[in-house]
Amino acid sequence: MNSRQRMITTLNHEQPDQVPLDLGGNQTGIHRLAYQKVLDYYGIDEDVVIMDIVQQLAAPSEKVLRLFEIDARYVRPGMFLPAPDLQEVKPGFWGFTDGFGVTWAMPGRRPGEGLYCDIVHHPLANLKYEDLDHYDWPDGKDPAPFTGLRDYALHLHEETDYALVSGITGVVFEICWYMRGFERFYMDLVEEPRYVEKLLDHTLQYWMDFHEGFLHEVGDLLHVVCVGDDIAMQNGPLFSPEIYRKLVKPRQKALYQFIKSKTNAKLWYHSCGSIVELIPEIIDNGIDILNPIQISAKNMNPAQLKEQFGDRLVFWGGGIDTQGVFAHGAPADVRNQVRDLIETFKPGGGYVFNTVHNIQADVPAENIVALWEAAKEFRDY
Repeated sequence: MNSRQRMITTLNHEQPDQVPLDLGGNQTGIHRLAYQKVLDYYGIDEDVVIMDIVQQLAAPSEKVLRLFEIDARYVRPGMFLPAPDLQEVKPGFWGFTDGFGVTWAMPGRRPGEGLYCDIVHHPLANLKYEDLDHYDWPDGKDPAPFTGLRDYALHLHEETDYALVSGITGVVFEICWYMRGFERFYMDLVEEPRYVEKLLDHTLQYWMDFHEGFLHEVGDLLHVVCVGDDIAMQNGPLFSPEIYRKLVKPRQKALYQFIKSKTNAKLWYHSCGSIVELIPEIIDNGIDILNPIQISAKNMNPAQLKEQFGDRLVFWGGGIDTQGVFAHGAPADVRNQVRDLIETFKPGGGYVFNTVHNIQADVPAENIVALWEAAKEFRDY
């Protein structure tokens, strides 16, 4: 099989020739410092291009993607727009303000010294409920993020055999606390749910308008559309299932069903943490693929997940314990865990290999190489 056939077969819960491999997304990517280690290890001389400024993720070059035998290529909204310049937003912090008015910044004596951007300004922290409709919300109908995407997707579709995957979009829930502030927003969930509902309605409308334009451009060419909202932590959901069902789920489901009405692509959902309690809700929303499969979180046992949900969900990720073995183990430990996890997830199809979330800056080059060499070694059915 070629990469596209392999991915389509896998997404249809049929057994391909090999497990598809992925690298290069916003939640399946590689930190710029880790990527530089890879370049140095192989003696590759190329500039590191940042594709996600907040997470400081590198855009892997075609040379590296082919080296690791990656089956997916990403068609990310905004990928052909200039990246925002990092300005000194307060002493010692360099950042930018996004379209929702949230300011992100990293510490350093000059731009680009920090590891990541964190939020340093929540624009709705003190905004009253009655003023929400008058906030300067971004326009989801703005066509700028889709500049050049059609031509690029057509090139990939017609001149390569890779599967086409979108960058992550549709962040309905998380953006609300980015704007409001984490502590204040989670108090709102209980104390002022109407505030939360109004916020969610605005973010939902933005993403509905956004996907109308995005899928008009490339919906017929994509194989996977990525959406996501972190709704769990290490030990369980970030809020009660009742709050999820009442406030968050109706908006997520409305967006996901809208997306599926515009494309035949499979729908991929990202949430870190122990999400197992909410997986039935996610399936009901129309999700086909779950990422990142945080195997170190409570009750996220790979074998149990495969047995319970493997006929309804494709698992995308879960290939290494990023918090433990990957950063702190030896290459042999990495190889052994990759082998065991692939053998657990791959039977019958329905599995795409990647790490649990992004490859972080502290992972040794030898472990990164061991991961991809093991994935190639054990991917055959």
